[in-house]
Amino acid sequence: MAARPSRSPTSDVDRRENIAYIRQLVGELRQIAGREHADLLCYFLEMAYMEAGDLMAGKQTTPQRRVSGKHGQ
Repeated sequence: MAARPSRSPTSDVDRRENIAYIRQLVGELRQIAGREHADLLCYFLEMAYMEAGDLMAGKQTTPQRRVSGKHGQ
């Protein structure tokens, strides 16, 4: 996966909106996977859904991106 270009830090409001959007999409994908009886996929999507919920509730913080001069990341 290619390194993403550096961006300015997002505001807390933008971050919460982004996480809420991700949570919504993951929830929809989980429903589709359930209809297809893709049990392991459902499990991973449910974990992602719960993780997004925890992030939104402030129960968990996102790790800071590591800065490495070695590869220009």
